[in-house]
Amino acid sequence: MLGLKRRIRDSADGAPTYIAPSTRIVGTITGQGFCVCGGTIEGDCDIDGTLTLADGARWKGTMKATDIVVGGTVEGNVVARQRIEIAPTARITGSLSGKSIAVAEGAIIDGPINVTGGGAPVKFQDKRQP
Repeated sequence: MLGLKRRIRDSADGAPTYIAPSTRIVGTITGQGFCVCGGTIEGDCDIDGTLTLADGARWKGTMKATDIVVGGTVEGNVVARQRIEIAPTARITGSLSGKSIAVAEGAIIDGPINVTGGGAPVKFQDKRQP
């Protein structure tokens, strides 16, 4: 299988940047690498790497990154240069745009989905335990 990982979380490497659940950030976030947000963000981001919004986390604004995993609540647009993975706990009010989009059973999306890679959105049942 050429060493490719099926899930975004499996392929993220390097030391991650963590935003703790008790943290609130207002403003613009930019950077490179693997970023995991467990807190509340009000603003936009552009991450050259993987951005994960953990279960229970909140984001108000535009999320833009190479790959994005959403497990929390988003009020805004989710724009990936490559892949988006939506967990069953995700609640999104806004648009999704990416080359590949996988949506788990149970996720709620209120907005348009734009798959730029030519395929239809993929639905999956998350069998992993958090």
